[in-house]
Amino acid sequence: MNGIPVLNVSGKSIAEAWEKSLIELHEKGCDIKTMYDKAEDPPSKDSTMMITIEDPLAEPMIHKDFPGGLEDLQEYTMEVVEGIKNHLIRDPNDPDDTRWEYTYNERLFAYKVPGLDGVFDQIENIAKKLAETPYSRRAQAITWQVWEDNKCYDPACLQSVWCRIIEQDGVKYLNMNIRFRSNDAYKAAFMNIFALVQLQKMIAERISELTGETIKIGRYVHIADSYHIYGSYFNEFKKRFLEGLERRDFEGRTFRYEDIKEIMEEARPMIMEKVKNMG
Repeated sequence: MNGIPVLNVSGKSIAEAWEKSLIELHEKGCDIKTMYDKAEDPPSKDSTMMITIEDPLAEPMIHKDFPGGLEDLQEYTMEVVEGIKNHLIRDPNDPDDTRWEYTYNERLFAYKVPGLDGVFDQIENIAKKLAETPYSRRAQAITWQVWEDNKCYDPACLQSVWCRIIEQDGVKYLNMNIRFRSNDAYKAAFMNIFALVQLQKMIAERISELTGETIKIGRYVHIADSYHIYGSYFNEFKKRFLEGLERRDFEGRTFRYEDIKEIMEEARPMIMEKVKNMG
């Protein structure tokens, strides 16, 4: 192929599919420099990647080798789904405010357009649109703000959320497609996927409320234009992830979310206290 490799993997669970995506990327990705490299860093391993997760709530959901801990995963999920860090977004009218440009939650649940009053709750719009027309192809949310993100230092990596409902054997399933322009495969993608599956679950539950019907979670597809492993942490990736494949079987490399969910939920008060003191 002349160009960036286009790779495709699938797995039943989040943990299985993410693991497969890293193996495929490591074996078949191309070498390319990034804007963040130091002079001594080797080029990144990169590809365009499509990851299909057949049953996003299937166990085991949690891979032990994603960088970070269970509290980090809980905090990130709360950040994306519940907006616990939206107060850290900078005031665009204050040039001295150096806080965050955005959060994904703010862009999805409270999208703002200069010159227009109010905000757009795109997730609620998805739920209402699919409650009315389950097969609509228009149920999507975007994050990119062309007037802002082409010039900001750290523009949104997550680009869009697209949903559609299909009925099979009398059961209605909410399918979700996610697109990232850029996705750190090793250090970010697992937490991204886990949090966005929780968003998928939230949307399905909201549609169920609106329709009075049970909407279950269907397949999740994660598309990244640039799915990469930075050269600066190849050694860590090899030691933690690749050598882990040889030391343990799949069961030993994963957790059942059901078994550790209580631990993650118990971290909520501590996380909220920490976030309250940020910014």
